[in-house]
This record gives sequence, structure tokens and C-alpha cells, in this order.
Amino acid sequence: MDYAISGSIYTVLVFVCFIGIVWWAYSKKSKANFDEAEMLIFDDEPKQEKRESKVDE
Repeated sequence: MDYAISGSIYTVLVFVCFIGIVWWAYSKKSKANFDEAEMLIFDDEPKQEKRESKVDE
């Protein structure tokens, strides 16, 4: 096998892997996991209670 054929096979293999990753990233099954992961940054913040402001009239 010469370098041209092996390079072509490698290119096709990498392209197929890329398409597989894109398919996985945009699948509906992964959406719930990504939605949970995007909120992880806020997990360590203290909860804020709603304060009702009383206006003296």
C-alpha cells in the first residue's frame, strides 16, 4: 500500500469519526445531559430567597 491510499483511508476514517461525534452531540438523547451540564456552574452558589420589599406609603 502506498502513502496515497493509506492517506485516503485515514482521511475517510477521520471524517466518519467526525460525523459520528457531530451526530452524537446534536442527538436528542444528549440534550438532557448537556442541559444538566450547563447548569453545573451554578450549583455551588447559595440560593437566594425572594425578598418582598415593603414600601411605606
